[in-house]
Amino acid sequence: MVQAAKTAATREALGPTLVRLAREGLDVVAVDADLGVSTTAAGFGKEFPDRFITVGVAEQNLVGVAAGLAAAGKIAFASSFAVFLPGHCFDQVRMAIAQPGLNVKLVASHGGVVTGEDGASAQAIEDLSLMLSLPTFRVIVPADVVETAQAIEAAARNYGPFYIRTGRPKVPVIYDDSYRFELGKAHLLRPGSDVTVTAIGVMVHVALAAAELLAGEGIDCRVLNMASLRPLDEEAVLAAAAETGAIVTVEDHYVHGGLGSLVSQTVAKAQPVPMAFVGTERFGTSGKWDELLRHFDLTPERIAREVRGVIARKSG
Repeated sequence: MVQAAKTAATREALGPTLVRLAREGLDVVAVDADLGVSTTAAGFGKEFPDRFITVGVAEQNLVGVAAGLAAAGKIAFASSFAVFLPGHCFDQVRMAIAQPGLNVKLVASHGGVVTGEDGASAQAIEDLSLMLSLPTFRVIVPADVVETAQAIEAAARNYGPFYIRTGRPKVPVIYDDSYRFELGKAHLLRPGSDVTVTAIGVMVHVALAAAELLAGEGIDCRVLNMASLRPLDEEAVLAAAAETGAIVTVEDHYVHGGLGSLVSQTVAKAQPVPMAFVGTERFGTSGKWDELLRHFDLTPERIAREVRGVIARKSG
């Protein structure tokens, strides 16, 4: 089920998946804000031009049009870069989609510092915090292109607002076609009894690399892919706390308001254990995406350091 021989960008899943779903009879439509080539939504527009609406560089209008289509009974997808969606139109998302609970699926590409050379102004590292503040949104951060395609299909087949974050760079493909994404379920990528590393998005393959590094030191590291942030798999989190006694969260996002906040809140309520949080703590900068992971210390070595630290704090 798990592989890493090839690479692909998670954003590459949007257009082909929408085409497939439309061919299968789902009443999907897509709204674009002049970035359809980068988000790959343009591929859907090429095959289904009557279902593809572009509003130009106007993200607030993007949200309003998508909400209107959903109110008319369509399965409405809207896509842009994460720094624009929700960054430029949070009020519209809140009022037009979240509060009425409309059937709109926001697919935001170019999330995190891995957006790369475009620099801080284009790197959305607070988007998950914004979207998790809206209680009606399901929030998904897939680990690879296979999981992204399945998350998009899950969004299309489940009524209500969704936010799916995708990325710009080509990253290792972790899953093969036997994998099945489940909304609200974490996926165990590696068993372990000494510590649990929970990760999302591009950081999942980094967490796996850290687990390999730690195995060489005799540390048995459990790795959970927490792609579904809302609904969160609280059962898997609490099992990790009870069975391994320490947790490290890993995300290409601020340490506040994302994966780390969700996991720590869950643990604090029922099963407190030592925890550490790997993520960003300042605005981004320009550079190649893999260089930026090193610049912000989002590396296997950093994860390994944090793992050693939480293990040292375990009681008993």
